[in-house]
Amino acid sequence: MVDRVLILAMALAGAGMLLALIRLLRGPNIPSRAVALDVLTLITMPVMVGLAITSGRVIYLDVALVYGILSFLGVISLARYFDQGV
Repeated sequence: MVDRVLILAMALAGAGMLLALIRLLRGPNIPSRAVALDVLTLITMPVMVGLAITSGRVIYLDVALVYGILSFLGVISLARYFDQGV
């Protein structure tokens, strides 16, 4: 039962990543693309956690944590750039 739920969650995350990728490539303006990039990183982290659960490797959890921290710093940098420039 848990395996089915995990597979369904991964499939929905994949669909969300595909939609965010389309918005990233076809976004009408740069802030829209920045938000799409942030959504991609936010969806990628639970996918990494799901991969850690299915493979049984704890190291993927550390990778997801570092990826989340770097994503947060990247979004803050983009917001600062759009707000007042570098």
